[in-house]
Amino acid sequence: MILRQITHDDLGCASYLIGDEDAGAAAVVDPKLDVEEYLRLARYLGVEIGHILETHTHADHVSGHSRLAAATGAVIHVHRMAGAEYEHEPIEDGWELAIGALLVRALHTPGHRPEHTAFVLMDTARGPEPWAVLTGDTLFVGDIARPDLAVDKDEGARGIFHSLHRLLELPPETEVWPGHLGGSLCGGPGMDMKGASTIGYEAAHNDLLSERDEDRFVARAIATIGPQPPNLEAIVAINRGASNGDSEAPRPLVPRQLERAAADGALVVDVRTDTQFDEAHVPGSVSMTMLRAGFGSKLAWLADREQDIVLVGRDDADAAGAARLAAAVGISRVVGFLAGGMTSWREERRPVERIERIDVTEMHDRWQAGDLQVLDVRERSEWDEGRIAGSVHMPYHDVHSMPAGIDPARPVAVVCASGQRSAVAASLLQRLGARDVLHVVGGGVGTWARAGWPTD
Repeated sequence: MILRQITHDDLGCASYLIGDEDAGAAAVVDPKLDVEEYLRLARYLGVEIGHILETHTHADHVSGHSRLAAATGAVIHVHRMAGAEYEHEPIEDGWELAIGALLVRALHTPGHRPEHTAFVLMDTARGPEPWAVLTGDTLFVGDIARPDLAVDKDEGARGIFHSLHRLLELPPETEVWPGHLGGSLCGGPGMDMKGASTIGYEAAHNDLLSERDEDRFVARAIATIGPQPPNLEAIVAINRGASNGDSEAPRPLVPRQLERAAADGALVVDVRTDTQFDEAHVPGSVSMTMLRAGFGSKLAWLADREQDIVLVGRDDADAAGAARLAAAVGISRVVGFLAGGMTSWREERRPVERIERIDVTEMHDRWQAGDLQVLDVRERSEWDEGRIAGSVHMPYHDVHSMPAGIDPARPVAVVCASGQRSAVAASLLQRLGARDVLHVVGGGVGTWARAGWPTD
């Protein structure tokens, strides 16, 4: 039997190549937009991809089902309730597919979305019992899916409650292979980075699975919901439609062309490290490194889908990689990149801007002296749990205008939990006209609290 997990680390997504090597046949479940890895793996294993299974219409990333079907001729299968407009074979609860000795059975598990379907795997050459289950966006390692992406959150949570108990009817030794790993926007804070678990282990250690009262389960499931994935409706429309959301490759731009694009309204996104950005960057650009997970989601939150985007990297390869990550979240108007990276800008002695970097101790000293404003750019739930005394709050992805309570003429320190989100927000504040922006690095609000300094 074949079961290979393929991850999209930037988005925390997991997809699967399953099949029977002896039969030379395989299927892909929940393919990501870049399908070359499935094709390479199928060639390596000597199998033909004849089927594509979708657990649901994804809301956080663009699916590669159309690209993979075009490359292989495979049939796409998705539950009839998905309302898919692309060519496919609709399936129902209990539908089965034989791939050599591998038997795949559909288990309708609504809640995350009405059409959501898990796929139970049986190795008929060894026995009739379930061997594994691809749980999609219902059960994760250490957590469950969020219920608010397609229906009212209360209704969605009740659906997930009943779907989870269908999964718990499987034998405890059944392997659990989820559709997301830690870092995804489709789950909660308990989602683990481990790639797999078992039904028995999750039943014993996944806290929400032990809650047998439906009303209490619903209250707990919706209590920790974070912000919804950006571009949710647009991504669902792409994944449901006949088009695969392809766009033209970005073109190389010399510095003068980048300046002209920015003047015409393009958003300039610098995908280098925040250290490199803070040292020197194109005036008016936004810091959003592609070298850490979450680039695509951050970009989707900040970019207007109708706005052109120009990328600045260390080199051309950075820009090409960032453009692929942008496409995975439905951002298709990446029109160009700075050819040669930031080096070409510096070689022409173009003007640059800088952002001062300080640690939490330096921030405290300046705050205590009374000459520093503090902007906390964590999520609301984090802010409610505790914040620096007198700080102003605005989540980094909402910094589209100068936050109320911040004087752009006075120094302002931008802080989060570690320095990653504050990198984006500091660049946005500078772009909005703040004259003296300080990026807090090497720690954040938790560091401040552990030092015993004033908190609310």
